Amino acid sequence: MRERGAVSEPVPVGHPGVGRVLVVIPTYNEAENLPDVVARVRAAAPAVDILVADDNSPDGTGVIAEAMAATDPHVDVLHRPAKEGLGAAYLAGFAWARRRGYDAVVEMDADGSHAPEDLPALLAAARDADVVIGSRWTRGARVLNWPLRRLLLSRCGNLYARLALGMPVSDATGGYRVYRSTALTAMQLESVCSQGYSFQVELSRLAHRAGVRIVEVPITFVERERGASKMSPLIVAEALWRITTWGLRDRRAGAWSGRRVAGRWP
Repeated sequence: MRERGAVSEPVPVGHPGVGRVLVVIPTYNEAENLPDVVARVRAAAPAVDILVADDNSPDGTGVIAEAMAATDPHVDVLHRPAKEGLGAAYLAGFAWARRRGYDAVVEMDADGSHAPEDLPALLAAARDADVVIGSRWTRGARVLNWPLRRLLLSRCGNLYARLALGMPVSDATGGYRVYRSTALTAMQLESVCSQGYSFQVELSRLAHRAGVRIVEVPITFVERERGASKMSPLIVAEALWRITTWGLRDRRAGAWSGRRVAGRWP
């Protein structure tokens, strides 16, 4: 027990070696999943803060998020007027974090597919990197309960993105990530134009073109157990069209070469 009058030791702010960290969790009709995900994040990484970016969910997800925020100072809620897509929700969360001086921002799905228990490993990697991708397709990763069709779609989509855009990233579509705030500034997010499946590819491309240091950390990815997936053929078609367009544009501009940026890629 500390003696009365003793000088208190300073309380560390943020995650060691990374600083103040905000986990952005976009939601639309995730009332069944959100409480469990938030509780697991708080247990896995108690020093981080959480922002639930809710797109006016009709199932009451926003109300549930507000109830959690009322009892936990590490939780905040960003209420958005309507469903505008994953990309718009993340961009709003990034802007919210930067206005409040966070040093790093984490992307995490609300459906439980991104295990909060993997977050400490991603944050540890962020000590020496600008962008950390929780990868499903690097050595040591596991994907559980996905049907063969989804496995092939993701594998082939990532291979196509890697070849078309010349990026040494095995999981360009993965949505479990850590971004240093300095990296987000260098990536010039005002140019982002995509939503859904292609949003993560576009951010991978911007990070690669900005020359920031990117590392991939293996994760365990689990198919959602509750609620409906937001994936659709239209989202996949948008991704393929945008990746092709970016690839052709980069080639015309002479930017595509497949070379590694010296000192940037592990």
